Amino acid sequence: MAPSFIDRVTVHAVAGDGGNGCSSVHREKFKPLGGPDGGNGGKGGSVILVADPSVPTLLDLHRHPHLKADSGKPGQGGHRTGAAGSDITIGVPPGTTVVDSSGELVADLAVPGAAAVLARGGKGGLGNAALASPRRKAPGFALLGEVGNQQDFLLELKSIADAALVGFPSAGKSSIIAAMSAARPKIADYPFTTLEPNLGVVEAGDKVFTLADVPGLIPGASSGKGLGLDFLRHIERCEIIVHVLDCATLEPGRDPLTDLQTIEAELSNYGGFEDRPRVIVLNKIDVPEAAELAELVGPDLAELGYPVYKISAVSREGLRELAFGLARILGAREESPVETPMVVITPRAVNESGFNVRQDGDHFVVTGERPERWVRQTDFGNDEAVGYLSDRLARLGVEKELLRLGAKPGVTVVVGAGDDGVLFDWEPTVDAGEQAPRGRRGTDNRLDG
Repeated sequence: MAPSFIDRVTVHAVAGDGGNGCSSVHREKFKPLGGPDGGNGGKGGSVILVADPSVPTLLDLHRHPHLKADSGKPGQGGHRTGAAGSDITIGVPPGTTVVDSSGELVADLAVPGAAAVLARGGKGGLGNAALASPRRKAPGFALLGEVGNQQDFLLELKSIADAALVGFPSAGKSSIIAAMSAARPKIADYPFTTLEPNLGVVEAGDKVFTLADVPGLIPGASSGKGLGLDFLRHIERCEIIVHVLDCATLEPGRDPLTDLQTIEAELSNYGGFEDRPRVIVLNKIDVPEAAELAELVGPDLAELGYPVYKISAVSREGLRELAFGLARILGAREESPVETPMVVITPRAVNESGFNVRQDGDHFVVTGERPERWVRQTDFGNDEAVGYLSDRLARLGVEKELLRLGAKPGVTVVVGAGDDGVLFDWEPTVDAGEQAPRGRRGTDNRLDG
């Protein structure tokens, strides 16, 4: 049977490629050369995630992890721009975080409606009409569309709730959330009945808050034992941690104080919960022996500085007091919210060249967003397009930097890093610029021979 709740999934996002530009000349009777009229290529579609409250789980992405957007259409003559590729928009539960293949957090979709672009579509290539200039009146080439980027991402769902019920399996967490809200989790008398987090909405006077029932924790949960490690992330966003302690357990070596110490040790090992207020709930006091134990350990727990509530999810005793107690703590935290660090965006310097040239053995390597993009857009089967690329690199300052570093004519220059780099036998063209003779359309005299 397929799983019904998925909170962790890896997806492969592929954006659409941009359409190629069109190289065309307007032709009609008695006007054989009416000027360039090639249109631009359409933009490729992007892969976008949007936080959607109606989506409860990442199950759909678990079943269909490959996300591919449409590519843009090529431009056409008559100044007709190619159609843009359609974006793919995928709904995910609020609270979903997105981590790229390098382990960096790229998005935290905590608010409904928040969106993140996983893979951005490639830009469409310019047609020859857009490339025309006073010195290049009828370009015999167009630019290729950019390839859309693609990458793997890890998506993790971290439940958004105000308070989280934590404790050993069968401590009564599901019964509590069922008694305090309209949630109807599965309840049974065997361990690990709860296999997925459950959320319930609780009303306490004019205060409404959400309560999360997290699957049971056991010793070693923070290191992967049992189900705890899979669901500890669902506690990360909660404002209050509510320890549900079973006062009626018959397991040897178990008592409320020991259970509290064990669960606190697991939370400490996982990390990140030090600033959350704790509330102690002594459950199952409808059982006489449990009521006696609650009276016995209550003062010891109160000495730790935690609010202590004695309740029964079966008889509903103490639930009202618990609800109003949680509401008071949440209200106090709202009045004094925790400060979040300000995100500082440093703009790029206006004089930044946008490229870097370095010597690597007997050749030189040119890297940078603009030169690498220009190379990807160049049709190397068209000499005029190659000459246009040379002019662009010269205007950017790449050739002057090569000369400054001591590059000699004929040396190998690689534009781009890694296996995607394009190799050239470099010949200086700094003094030529766009004033160099072109020859017939599609050719460049500088490249002859």
